[in-house]
Amino acid sequence: MKDTTGQLKLGLSLVSNGTHPAGWRLPEANAAAGMDIALWKEMAKAAEAACIHFMFLADGIAVRTAAKDNDALSYSGRIDQFEPLTLLGALSGVTDRLGFIATASTTYNEPFHIARKFASLDHISGGRIGWNVVTSWSEAEALNFSRDKHMEHGARYGRAEEFVDVVRGLWDSWEDDAFIRDKDGGRYFDPAKMHVLDHKGEHFKVKGPLNLARPPQGYPVIAQAGSSEPGQELAARTADLIYTAKRDPEGAGQFYESVKGRFAKYGRTRSSALVMPGIMPVVGKTMEEAEAKYRRVQELIHPKVGLAMLARTFGDLSQYDLDGPLPDDLPELDGVKSHREPLIRMARENNLSIRELYMRVTGAAGHMQLCGTPESIADTMESWFRAGVCDGFNIMAPWFPDGLYDFFDLVVPELQRRGLFRTAYEGKTLRENLGLPRPAHPAAKAAAPAETV
Repeated sequence: MKDTTGQLKLGLSLVSNGTHPAGWRLPEANAAAGMDIALWKEMAKAAEAACIHFMFLADGIAVRTAAKDNDALSYSGRIDQFEPLTLLGALSGVTDRLGFIATASTTYNEPFHIARKFASLDHISGGRIGWNVVTSWSEAEALNFSRDKHMEHGARYGRAEEFVDVVRGLWDSWEDDAFIRDKDGGRYFDPAKMHVLDHKGEHFKVKGPLNLARPPQGYPVIAQAGSSEPGQELAARTADLIYTAKRDPEGAGQFYESVKGRFAKYGRTRSSALVMPGIMPVVGKTMEEAEAKYRRVQELIHPKVGLAMLARTFGDLSQYDLDGPLPDDLPELDGVKSHREPLIRMARENNLSIRELYMRVTGAAGHMQLCGTPESIADTMESWFRAGVCDGFNIMAPWFPDGLYDFFDLVVPELQRRGLFRTAYEGKTLRENLGLPRPAHPAAKAAAPAETV
């Protein structure tokens, strides 16, 4: 079991115009938040003032939607957004302690590019960068990269395993003190401390070395969000942070034990990585105020948006009666497989219509939604943490900017009052602030004297 006497970790999982697909329609929301760099800088500085651990940017390399036509697509508020690594370069320049995690696909990138970009950002930010490893789920991404269809689920994860190994190998191209820059002798680096990867594998052939010094954190923090069997294996072997979408403590606890129970076979302890479910809070100073906010935004969900959300898992349901049940003959798609069975179970057990199902899951994209006062939201977060089913949470702001600032202004002080959340950063790097060790270079490990009994 985990130590539940400490403090929880808090990240921000932010997308374009907010998590709730109708949030941008609120009168007080910034409908152009996805492309407002001044706002993103303001939110990053506010997050740092609240001592948040990191800002995580979910991303896809396409207009990702299951909308059946352009008319349905036109109701989506998640079309335009910054490329995340570019954005992190800008945000790291206006902050000093806040960490930043960006999504980059192992299916539609090359390891050398990813290794170099994330190492560069880690140097630029002073060691505050993380990589969210994804295999991509959207067929639309395949069509942007000279493919006719998406790579099969198992094949994507096989490629991802090797991809991460290659990237880590490239980050180890140089020992930490390889660049001596000896002006008197004229030698710029110690050749004994350069390590050429020369990788030859099933998916990649990469010579190396990386033309960049080892990152300040050794390796930028690696995050992973797959909940399928291959996803959990990848996370157990490689991840420092593990995201998940769980709507109740029982499901969260089962996932926590499942993924952490795999660590030992990879030579890792249970504290080697943090499990942080996503939650979308709608906060009010009173319960009545919170519920009114939630009703207002829920009523703005357009049916075409709700159906498109379900189509990612079940295909096109528009030919069915929205007020009728989920049909039995549902196709099995090769996308986000871990969402399928929980959604079917939710619909069957609660006798939900298609409309009622998308109203329940569309707002927070299948994650837990919390609507309440600072005290009630903190109660739920504390109970999950004390029960040992998570190490912290990823906060999914429903809309920008007030949906984010309400959490900073109301919930964070309540968590701090309870001693559940810090009031100052512990270190300078993201690893230091998350309590994660800095990976030693393999050469340093090899040279270390053997422990004596």
